[in-house]
Amino acid sequence: MDNLRTAGLYHPRLAWASAAAAGKAALETCYIWFRSLNDLLRKSRFDDLECLAKATEKARLAGNRQGIIILTPHIGSFELSARAYASLAPITVLYKAPRREDLHQLLKLARTHPNMTPVPADTGGVRALLRALRRGEAIGILPDQVPSAGDGVWAPFFGRPAFTMTLPARLAEKTGAPVYVLATWRRPFGGGWDLEFSRLEGVPTPEAINRELEAFIRRRPEQYVWSYNRYKEPPASAAAAAPGVAADDL
Repeated sequence: MDNLRTAGLYHPRLAWASAAAAGKAALETCYIWFRSLNDLLRKSRFDDLECLAKATEKARLAGNRQGIIILTPHIGSFELSARAYASLAPITVLYKAPRREDLHQLLKLARTHPNMTPVPADTGGVRALLRALRRGEAIGILPDQVPSAGDGVWAPFFGRPAFTMTLPARLAEKTGAPVYVLATWRRPFGGGWDLEFSRLEGVPTPEAINRELEAFIRRRPEQYVWSYNRYKEPPASAAAAAPGVAADDL
């Protein structure tokens, strides 16, 4: 629970609750990946998300092809967020490819569904995000994933510096797409999920993104994946897997 301590939120009760939530997340991941969408949606409430999808479609049909950027942090059942949106409208999601090819193929299979297209976090993947936005569609990004060196900046996260991606700001600047933060909260006792989102006002700078993430996490801090180290040094930048390279070509 070092990351809880670094964030200044450590408490034994919260640490135990966070560990229990991590166990639930591990058990439910394959269920979310391979269960039928109807089974998942029967246990979810996403009325507001439906309104968001309809507004995006209305803007697209009106010729305002800017799409929307959806940021889904590592909180609650984040694997369900894109699947829920894909039940309403197309979405292209960015993911970090595992080094092992067999795991990579499994991840692509698990995250490929009708209306949902996964793309790796490389130059081609970022260009695919841009094309989706220009079609007036949604894209999904994990905003609290530590980017490669050169693809982010240090920004406060619970009062400590965390290396934070600049990709959302670059895409928003290029397309004018609005940015939303979406969380999928896990109900107790296997009771399903609730989806909550908010629009990020102003420029989606790394500082603004981290402030919005903090607000979400404080609502239910035990559901955040504290085992993921937000405070680690960024990996060395590589041309084959550097969103910043593609962003320069936008």
